[in-house]
Amino acid sequence: MAERGVRIRALKAAFPLTVPIALGFLFLGCSYGMLMGTKGFSFVWPMCMSAFIFAGSMEFVTVNLLLSAFNPLAAFLLALMVNARHLFYGLSMLGRFRGLGWKRPLLIFGMCDETFAVNSSVHVPEGVDRGWLYLWVTLLNQSYWVTGATLGGILGANLPFDTDGLDFVLTAMFLVIFLEQWMGGDTGRRGRISALIGVGVSIACLVLFGSDGFMIPAMAAMIVLFVALRPWLDDLAPAAATDGTVADGTAADGKETAR
Repeated sequence: MAERGVRIRALKAAFPLTVPIALGFLFLGCSYGMLMGTKGFSFVWPMCMSAFIFAGSMEFVTVNLLLSAFNPLAAFLLALMVNARHLFYGLSMLGRFRGLGWKRPLLIFGMCDETFAVNSSVHVPEGVDRGWLYLWVTLLNQSYWVTGATLGGILGANLPFDTDGLDFVLTAMFLVIFLEQWMGGDTGRRGRISALIGVGVSIACLVLFGSDGFMIPAMAAMIVLFVALRPWLDDLAPAAATDGTVADGTAADGKETAR
C-alpha cells in the first residue's frame, strides 16, 4: 500500500507537467499515423513503430525508407545523425538517473526532447519520489505519442478526402522550429548563427550530393561544425534585450536586474 501511495503521488505531480505535451503529441502522432495509413500501411505499423522506435522525426523519415530500396547502412547512419542529440541528452542526465535501479533503462529509452526538457528542469515536490516522477513523465509522454499514432493509422486508411501533401507535416514542423530559433529572444545571435550554419551546410551538400544523397553528409557536417564551433558559440551573448539587459540578468550599466 505504501508503494502504491508513492506511485500515485508521483503520477499526480507528473500529469500536469505533461498536459501541454499531450496536445502536441496527439496531433503530431495522429498526423504521422495518418501518413502511414495513406501509404498503405496497417495501423499496427505506426502503433508498433511509435512504441519501439519512439523518435518522432525518425518515424516520419522511416515512412520513405520503408517505401524505398533496401539500404540498412544508410538507414542506420540516417537514424544516428537525426537522433545524435540524444547522446548529449544522455550525458547530461547521468547524474539525475543515478541510483534509480530498474527505472533507469526505461527512462533512457523513453527520453525524447520534451521529456528531457521536463525531467531536466522539474523541481521535485516534497514527498514525491524522484524516480517515479521521472518515470511517469516519460511513460505519459510516450503514451500520448503512441495513442495519437495509432488513432491516425486507423483514420488514415479510411479518409474520404484527398491526402496529397500530408507528408509535408514534418517539413512544416521543422520550419516552425527554425523560425522559433531565428526569432527567439532566448538564443539571439547564437541561435541565428547556428540556424545559418544549418541552412548553409544543407544547401552545400544538396549541390554536391544531389537530393537523394545529401541528408547524411549534411547531418554529419553539421555535427562536426557545431562541436568544433561550440566554444565560440557559447561565448556569444544571446542578443541584448531592448532595455539593455543581457541573458544573464545583468543590465548594460552593470547592475543586476530582477530575474
